[in-house]
Amino acid sequence: MLHKTGTRAVEAEGLTTQQWAVLGALSRPEAEHGMSVGGLASYLMVSRQNLSGLISRMERDGHLSATADGQDRRSRRITMTESGRKLWVQQATPKIHDYYEQVLSNFSTDDVTHTLHYLLKLLDNMKRLDEGGKDAEGSEED
Repeated sequence: MLHKTGTRAVEAEGLTTQQWAVLGALSRPEAEHGMSVGGLASYLMVSRQNLSGLISRMERDGHLSATADGQDRRSRRITMTESGRKLWVQQATPKIHDYYEQVLSNFSTDDVTHTLHYLLKLLDNMKRLDEGGKDAEGSEED
């Protein structure tokens, strides 16, 4: 539902929720000079393979630029283009804020706080599973 309703919120800009996640990651101050594909994949918690096609499409659409990394020529550095930044700041961000306002409209501050707490706890358990076959309690699986 997040993908379906979120994409609907930004589809007039030609974006999907995955593209909005990439632009959001690259819009952070710490990503001002771009991110490696691996760093971006790690930040978004997706595989490099899933991200590769997405980056290519966004580069083709003029939202991103991929250049050889100055420190590691084998790696590509992904940056948001001026066109991508304009799209993100002027068009997508206001619609994303409206979207979140709508989906959280009947949530109290406490509801949001508790929801975030439990989602982060769930994410921690998923990361633990991903990092080595440990169950949610942290013990080795049989």
